[in-house]
Amino acid sequence: FIFTTAKQDYAEKILDVLDPKKKLIRRCLSQRDCLCARGCYWKDLALLGRDLAKTVALDHTIQGFPSQAANWIPVPRWFGDPRDEELLRLVPLLGQLCRAVRMGLGSGMG
Repeated sequence: FIFTTAKQDYAEKILDVLDPKKKLIRRCLSQRDCLCARGCYWKDLALLGRDLAKTVALDHTIQGFPSQAANWIPVPRWFGDPRDEELLRLVPLLGQLCRAVRMGLGSGMG
């Protein structure tokens, strides 16, 4: 899933770059799927329709609901540098989370 505060047309252009063959990303939520409060767009992970105990979100800004703060993993903003490997650095952590969920330890995890 991709969940962005960007407008739908911009999100679709990014998806064309990230997944040009439309094989990796199943769904894209955009600004229209966010709640706007005090001039800020908030992402509600419940819209994904998944067990939040088994859901994490990677973002440069935590714009989720306060009740979902444990689900967010902050990552630095990407500025288009093809040498940027921040997401690769998270692979071990994400692997640990996957194993924990498979072993039934996922309850209470973000």
